[in-house]
Amino acid sequence: MKKETIGIISVILVFALIIGVNMGDINITGDLISEKEITVLRMGLIPADDADEMLRQYEPIQEYLSRELGMPVEIQVTSDYTAAIEAMKYNHIDLAWFGPFSYILASEIADAEAIVNGVKSDGKSTYKSIIIANKDSGIQTLEDLKGKSFAFVDPTSTSGNLIPRKMLIENGIDPDNDFSEMFYAGTHNAVEYSIANGQVDAGASSDNVYTKMVNAGEIDPQVNLIVYESEPIPGSPIAVRGSLSEEFKEAIKQALLNMDKQTINKVDGWGGIVSYQEVKDGDYDVIRQTAEILEMDLTQN
Repeated sequence: MKKETIGIISVILVFALIIGVNMGDINITGDLISEKEITVLRMGLIPADDADEMLRQYEPIQEYLSRELGMPVEIQVTSDYTAAIEAMKYNHIDLAWFGPFSYILASEIADAEAIVNGVKSDGKSTYKSIIIANKDSGIQTLEDLKGKSFAFVDPTSTSGNLIPRKMLIENGIDPDNDFSEMFYAGTHNAVEYSIANGQVDAGASSDNVYTKMVNAGEIDPQVNLIVYESEPIPGSPIAVRGSLSEEFKEAIKQALLNMDKQTINKVDGWGGIVSYQEVKDGDYDVIRQTAEILEMDLTQN
C-alpha cells in the first residue's frame, strides 16, 4: 500500500475518533451510511392497560410481524405517552401505536409517520371521548362537574385530555380552575377504577376502554355513569419512524394491512378492531386544529 493511501486512511480514523463516529457506519471510501440496516423491529405501545397484560395481548402481533418481515420483533410498553414520543425521537423504537394527539406531537417532535389505523366490526375507524361520573357524585350534567374532583388520563392523551378539555371549555367549564381537585391518573383504566372506587367524582376516558372494561366485568355501568360523549375522533394510528427506508416502511404497512383476522381477533386491546386501513398524516389535521384552539404547543412535549 502506498504511503499516501496509508496517510489518508489514518486521517479518516483520527477524524472519526475526534467526532465520535462509529466506524461501523463508515465504508472503505469514508462515506457515512445514514442508518444501519435494521435487524430487529422495535415497537412501542402507549400505556392503555397494565404493562404485563398488554405485552401478553400483543404476542400474536409480535409473532405475526416477525414472520412476515423475517426478523425478530421486540415490543415494549412505555412508562407514559411522552416516553413513547421520546423513544421514537431518539431511535429507540421504529414503530409505535399512538393516540391521535400523541401522534401529532410525535410527528412534530420525532418525525413519526402514520401508516394505518384500525377498523371495527361496524366498519368505523373512529372512537369517542367520554366523561364518566360515579353514581353517588350527584353529577348528571356537565354543569354539575363544577366544584367536583376530576381525573384526566395523561397530558398527551386524546380522549383522556385534549378532547374532554375542549368539551368542557365549550360548555363553560374551566378545567384548570372549576374543579375542587384535578389530576392525571396515568392510564384510562386508572381513571375508571378511581371513579368506581369513589376516589374521584368524575373523569375522562374513551368509549373503547369503557366498553372493554364493562364487558370484562371490571367496572359496573350502573356505577360508572356516562355523562357526556364527544363527536367521533379519528382512530389511534400505528406510526413508523420517518428515517426508516421507504421500502421498509411500506413492508411494515403491507404486513399490517394484510394481517389475518385470526391474529387480529387474538388481540383484545385495540378496541374491537377487525382489520386495518391505510391512513395519512393529514387525516389527523382535525386533532391539530383542536390543539391550536386550545393553544397547545405542538413542538414541546
